[in-house]
Amino acid sequence: MTDKLNDAHQARYSRQILFHEIGERGQGRLLASRVTLVGCGALGTVLANTLVRAGVGFVRICDRDFIERNNLQRQVLFDEDDIAANLPKAEAAARKLRRINSGVTVEGVVTDVNHTNIERLAEGAHLLLDGTDNFETRYLINDLAVATGRPWIYGAVIGATGMCMPIIPGETACLRCVFDEPPPPELTPTCDTAGVIGPAVNIVASFQAQEAIKILTGRSDALIRGLMNLDIWTGRNTIVNVQPGFEKGDCPCCKRKRFDYLDGSAGSRATSLCGRDAVQIDPRRDGGRTNFEAVAAKLRGIATGEVLQNAFMVRCTVGEYDITVFADGRAIIKGTADVETARTVYAKYVGA
Repeated sequence: MTDKLNDAHQARYSRQILFHEIGERGQGRLLASRVTLVGCGALGTVLANTLVRAGVGFVRICDRDFIERNNLQRQVLFDEDDIAANLPKAEAAARKLRRINSGVTVEGVVTDVNHTNIERLAEGAHLLLDGTDNFETRYLINDLAVATGRPWIYGAVIGATGMCMPIIPGETACLRCVFDEPPPPELTPTCDTAGVIGPAVNIVASFQAQEAIKILTGRSDALIRGLMNLDIWTGRNTIVNVQPGFEKGDCPCCKRKRFDYLDGSAGSRATSLCGRDAVQIDPRRDGGRTNFEAVAAKLRGIATGEVLQNAFMVRCTVGEYDITVFADGRAIIKGTADVETARTVYAKYVGA
């Protein structure tokens, strides 16, 4: 990493460089940094937007989903044109961010991050970022971070409240030190049951971004070492000291070195999506891309209305279900929260 910046860097990042805690050396570190962001929804779009504008040199954005109209209230990188263009989130975000800062590299990957691909997607990354909406993927990120000794930033938001925690393997509590097991789905509020407001998303993601900048500029000494609990509506915010869970606990991940989610012994291939009345089906194909022409041809004979197709996905409505098939073979079946029903729809209309 270098602290030598050219004139273009000095001009673009001048206000950030003036901040003494970053300076030219910190800016040089940011430009030489590589991060992998998992999830590009509410938190992820704010994170990606902030870090690309700050000059993080390489940002890989991984997301499995497409854009819906109700996303526009809080997912700051998307607009109505992206919906009209039928773009998946990772691609739409990458296109927007390249226009914002052409001096850094932004890579959009349309995929479901799981134990078969997370190591490849995180290759070369100095930091992992959580823009997800489910504990299963967060535990997967946590496993990889602990196994490889890389830092990551946890974040979550619902309603007007949120949490953020920077995790430095070997120094701080990991996610499973704090939450040993995921809460039961029936006890977990979602955006559809509790709602979510834009200011809460922006504030939580901004805390994540700030902790990321500290790590990437070599200022881990300035990290907020604890679990931040933020209530944006009431203004009541606390930092919980979770370090005893690391120092005195018997964490299955960072103490016993059991990486259940990374080795595939925990987790599933079908996932109910964050209260959206939708299920993702993942056949976990090894290599190769979906033959969109064949899928589209099959669906045209049964679809209600038009079958939309581009380089990233095929979408249509069949009866009461909205079906979206991605290039890697995954599908999101909207119209049911029942995994078995979604599997049946996938097998019937897309392929067994």
